[in-house]
Amino acid sequence: MAAIKVHGFHASTATNMVLCCLNEKQVEYDFVLVDLLTGAHKKPQYLALNPFGVVPTIQDGDLTLFESRAIVRYLAQKFRGQGTDLLGSTLSEEALVYQWCEVEGQSFDPPVSTIVSQILLVPMRGGSTDEAAVEMSIEKLGKVLDIYEERLSKSKYLAGDFFSLADLQHLPHTHYLVNASGKGDLISSRKHVNAWWEDISSRPTWQKVAENMKFHRE
Repeated sequence: MAAIKVHGFHASTATNMVLCCLNEKQVEYDFVLVDLLTGAHKKPQYLALNPFGVVPTIQDGDLTLFESRAIVRYLAQKFRGQGTDLLGSTLSEEALVYQWCEVEGQSFDPPVSTIVSQILLVPMRGGSTDEAAVEMSIEKLGKVLDIYEERLSKSKYLAGDFFSLADLQHLPHTHYLVNASGKGDLISSRKHVNAWWEDISSRPTWQKVAENMKFHRE
């Protein structure tokens, strides 16, 4: 039996962030489906693990942990000597990793998640895309990506010349942005951002996760 149990949903960007991190760290895990389409995340059994009723949640021995960014940081620390070193080899490198992790969470994720949600999720739920919200988020994301373009003209990855947690955290939402939202030009139109994306999205650890990312049952 694998040491870590992951409760999640294959279309969930947060779940896929955690699964990719586990793959990078070469950690075995058991995946427990929490079917968001049937409301399993709001049922008492799951709420006993995560009172917020969102995915993912992991169980590692006596530890139950939710919030994807907290989970991947925990995994990167716990399995630091195993698989890909996602935190850097010095204190300065680690500080830069955490800096760009914060940029992802605070500056990149809000606009990209709005774009993906409004274009893909809202119509699936019977609603209409808020085009004004999409355009506003495109403008915000463009400004963030312009900063990325400058940064990535000087280093291969966000925190330096090594793949890190900072890059990994961008994979799930950017996957949907590029492959499903029709707004992939936000990435492809920027030379260094596009090269970075092609690099990180081609990693086998991510490809293994991405092939299962679907919004519907097959």
